Amino acid sequence: MVVELADLVGSTAACFTTLAFVPQVVKTLKTRHTRDISLAMWVMFCLGVALWLAYGLLMGAWPIILANAATLVLAGTVLAVKVVNRGRE
Repeated sequence: MVVELADLVGSTAACFTTLAFVPQVVKTLKTRHTRDISLAMWVMFCLGVALWLAYGLLMGAWPIILANAATLVLAGTVLAVKVVNRGRE
């Protein structure tokens, strides 16, 4: 029972924190405006998420794996647009 509750709480938290990136990704893709986004912050964030993903893989923790894989795709999208725009803004 405790493990099931922990998995439910962890999975719910993972969904909310991952879905929190969707509005920023949509806005970035629509506007292509990234001037106010810190390149250093997004690089560090993506590296941190990649390490959390690696940790999840090493631990076999599916909620961590799924959430961080999705977050890495979302955050990586914003980072890619930022890098492409670097010379334009």
